[in-house]
Amino acid sequence: MKTHILQPLDSNEVQVAVHLLKNNHEFNASTRFVSIMLKEPAKELIYAINDDEKTQNLPDREAIAVLFDNSTNRASTITLNLTQNEITKIIKHPEGNQPSILGDETDECEHAVITNPEFKAMLKKHYGVEDTSLVMVDIWSAGYYGVEEERTRRLVRPLCFLRSDPKDNGYTRPLEGIRPVVDMNTMKVIRVEEYGKWALPSSPGNYSAEKIKNFRTDIKPLHILQPEGPSFILNKNHISWQKWDFTIGFNAREGLTIHHVRYEDKGRKRPILFRGSLDEMVVPYGDPTPAQKRKNAFDVGEYGIGTCANSLQRGCDCLGHIEYLDAHLCDSRGRELNIPNAVCIHEEDFGILWKHTDRRLPDSPEVRRSRRLVVSSISTVENYEYGFYWHFYQDGTIQFEVKLSGILSLGCAHPGETPKWGTMVAPLVYAPNHQHFFNVRLDFGIDGIGNTIQRCDVIPDPIDEEANPYENAFHVVATDLKTEQEAMGHLKLETARTWKIINPVVKNYLGQSVGYKFIPGENAIPFASPNSWWRKRAGFVNNHVWVTPFNEDEKYAAGDFPNQSQGGDGLMKWTKQDRSIENQDIVVWYTFGHTHIPRVEDYPVMPAARIGFTLKPNGFFDENPALDVPPSMPITTMNGSCPPTMNGSCHRN
Repeated sequence: MKTHILQPLDSNEVQVAVHLLKNNHEFNASTRFVSIMLKEPAKELIYAINDDEKTQNLPDREAIAVLFDNSTNRASTITLNLTQNEITKIIKHPEGNQPSILGDETDECEHAVITNPEFKAMLKKHYGVEDTSLVMVDIWSAGYYGVEEERTRRLVRPLCFLRSDPKDNGYTRPLEGIRPVVDMNTMKVIRVEEYGKWALPSSPGNYSAEKIKNFRTDIKPLHILQPEGPSFILNKNHISWQKWDFTIGFNAREGLTIHHVRYEDKGRKRPILFRGSLDEMVVPYGDPTPAQKRKNAFDVGEYGIGTCANSLQRGCDCLGHIEYLDAHLCDSRGRELNIPNAVCIHEEDFGILWKHTDRRLPDSPEVRRSRRLVVSSISTVENYEYGFYWHFYQDGTIQFEVKLSGILSLGCAHPGETPKWGTMVAPLVYAPNHQHFFNVRLDFGIDGIGNTIQRCDVIPDPIDEEANPYENAFHVVATDLKTEQEAMGHLKLETARTWKIINPVVKNYLGQSVGYKFIPGENAIPFASPNSWWRKRAGFVNNHVWVTPFNEDEKYAAGDFPNQSQGGDGLMKWTKQDRSIENQDIVVWYTFGHTHIPRVEDYPVMPAARIGFTLKPNGFFDENPALDVPPSMPITTMNGSCPPTMNGSCHRN
């Protein structure tokens, strides 16, 4: 079976790239591998190739690698042709451009901290503890706050915790008074900062099954069975389900991605979304106290959501008939790093798809149940869990959802203190207020490459005795957005604002431009000042919606290297050009935020919160595309109600 044109790199290809890079004359013992991922072919090429040709005349397989040299404090981006076994391009970035923190760097840093004499002395001074074997060291990036060392050195400022036993929830016992600072190039602790003294909290805050007693006994088994197998067909990473057809991707930085999304309509697979990904996120904390004020995390650009992905477990993370995809990465030394079951694929019942009961035909109600295809991945970034879910529906709807769970990043309070910038969740323990901002990059291709985005506002009509005598009229104003600056925008409750992506040259049978409506979900605005350091680095939070013309070098909303950046990169920089976006190959960037004012019920582990958005066909089809979903056979109950009829409708006795 030959490789699909958009198939992610497999482990053999990753190792071919590693071999090529190690044989390059500039590679040395101080060089680390940050990421190796597929260099995706151009949209025009993919659109031009028929399905039956995708396993025949494929273009050369290419990869993009990011390397970092600890000895020179410099990153480089290298393009490789894996088919021809050669390096084709090398870009050397300025000194101080810091790539993400790497998995084995995390382990090395933890060892450096717990073996450091100064840290050991501080631990004894503040807490009377000499044994560091139960100390947890969580890597947090240093960020940039105008200090010279943050510009010239690769730094982290770990948060430390103390377990009471090896399997204890150590996050409930923060070492609030001390914080080491580590130079990751030398892997040395350069100092340990002191912020005061706090008592060590005693609340266990355990959540593991072995430490919880008296489980509920009234939960009966729930079986989800598909005895004939799933309705989807999976060929490596290419999937077809119902009328959907797309490819599933995965890489070290973004994690789960989707590609070349099409829906079959009247015998033709119509393109909708060329590429969708979570390209960046930031978690800023709203606590100005000395031990908390520097806490913010760019979980994509500073840690790599893909490298933090879980190996998902059947029956726990996903239910039903499950298919999994593995992720093929490498560690910072180029060794194979394969994550089994990194992506889960399954079907779910999702209630009613559509229904109508004609009162004149009471014995023949028409109802169809909705089924959706779910493609998901879950990543753990130290204390927090993020689940990423792409949902595909039978009526042409696409939905993206993030589920937030895990453990709150906690702080210590003094006896009798009620922190202003957080919530007390246990004795001497509080959870600081914070926000989660996500940015999704949506490279559209609605029935072709040339697309336009419209901002849609619902406007009440003026009061007019003739035109609006009952003062009840309202209509939609759709504004074609022509340039990047004009496209910057926010949600607006007063006008029920949405956005519509159209193809202005392709019409439906009513003569309307075919399109998809972008419908926002929960959102927020940042509460930190625009002058705060984290906002300078995360300029993408300044607008909910951005639109740019496609440029293969513009991939991440905060720029290629947000780790310790001085800000102003990414969308903030690109959109200053104010390029045309009308009838262009456009990319929509959507920023959505969750403001988390912690609850006691979020402790010790947080019930999942959900946030996301929806893409719904709007004039894309000539009618409801789910009319052909067959009726479900109703279940006959013990009293004989709702027996099936010949056409599967529910008949009333």
